[in-house]
Amino acid sequence: QVQLVESGGGLVQAGGSLRLSCTASGGIFSGMAWYRQALGEPRELVAQIFSGGNTNYADSVKGRFTISRDNGRRTIYLQMNNLKAEDTAVYFCNAVQMFGPALWGQGTQVTVSS
Repeated sequence: QVQLVESGGGLVQAGGSLRLSCTASGGIFSGMAWYRQALGEPRELVAQIFSGGNTNYADSVKGRFTISRDNGRRTIYLQMNNLKAEDTAVYFCNAVQMFGPALWGQGTQVTVSS
């Protein structure tokens, strides 16, 4: 069974940076993405990257976050700069498989102190 493992969350001051990583144990994907869920809020899309390399971002993170990938390592990254208190959430990796159900990672906490 293919699994996604995230890392890189933590506590950072407002204006700081963090980089999240998500590595898949196998699989072929049409796209991968980062979502986040703040306490008491619904899960929302942050950024996604498709197999052709196109990317898409939520308006709230455009210009601050960058999603990238390393195909050889089945890994995607989320570089988060100029973090704000409202970025505090659990961040989840998502992968849409070509031949199987969509996958979710276990989540990693990002806390931004103001």
